[in-house]
Amino acid sequence: MENKKEKCDSMSSGGVTRSKRDLPPMHYTLKIESFSLLLKTKVEKYESDVFEAGGYKWRLCLYPNGNTKGKGKGFVSLYLQIENTSNLRHRWEVTTEFKLFVRDHINDKYLTVRESDASVKRFHEMKTEWGFDQLLSLETFNDASKGYLFNDGCVFGAEIFVIKPTGKGELLSMVKKPANGSLTWKIKDFSKLDRKSHLSKAFTAGGRSWRIDVSPEGYGEGKGNSLSVFLELVGGCKLPPKKTVWAEYKLRVLNQRHDNHVEKTTSRWFTSSSHTRGFHKFMPLGDLRDVSKGYVRNDTLIVEAEILTLSVSKLFS
Repeated sequence: MENKKEKCDSMSSGGVTRSKRDLPPMHYTLKIESFSLLLKTKVEKYESDVFEAGGYKWRLCLYPNGNTKGKGKGFVSLYLQIENTSNLRHRWEVTTEFKLFVRDHINDKYLTVRESDASVKRFHEMKTEWGFDQLLSLETFNDASKGYLFNDGCVFGAEIFVIKPTGKGELLSMVKKPANGSLTWKIKDFSKLDRKSHLSKAFTAGGRSWRIDVSPEGYGEGKGNSLSVFLELVGGCKLPPKKTVWAEYKLRVLNQRHDNHVEKTTSRWFTSSSHTRGFHKFMPLGDLRDVSKGYVRNDTLIVEAEILTLSVSKLFS
């Protein structure tokens, strides 16, 4: 019956969710003894002492018999007020997510009351108080079997999380044809190169440096049968863990006699562990060495790299 009644209270208060938990309120607890004597004073509302949370001053405002100026008739009403606002800057505003509590003594749990949509509340000069007209029905609160009013005592509480945007963030852009995003590399005395990989000069695109990596005798599965061509992210081995850079790019070996260039397009994520990406078998060594095919002329090989699309990440504050 208790859960059914609390569900009814939630529906009647509109947009309020009630749940129970073991942990007490993090920021403030208001314990009241001899609650019946408090009622005899015919106090309309009781304001707690000031407490601090999230760098601001607050107090709880309790209406034991409900806030009849609102929609609190027949309910216990409880609100959170921001205090010492004269010390805040002009046009101040404090954004929060908060919860209010009532202790269930019988089950040693805390009834937690919050907005159903977990929406944030903005405290400002024109709105210094937020809370619940219908925190808990008086019928439920006064029913000893429910545990909220126990031995003529009760406990309320508050938990406040102040949202303070730092202004810090990250902008990720997918940039098509980034400026200066290509390089033409003329490799002279190509026949005299050893079998190791050779690197072009670096070019800068998207705020990062890139270069072409060529293995004249092939690398990996292309060793001994193919020219291997890669695009390297310079300094990529120093990327932070899980940091990635995406690039769509073309690698090209120019035919210096005809127009049938060898060109391949790919897209890859570059990481600290995989910062040189391309093709082990870019083109057969037989075609490369056949002078009549025109890829090597005057012992010069021309290789190009062109970045088509690039991920560019910038931090801002």
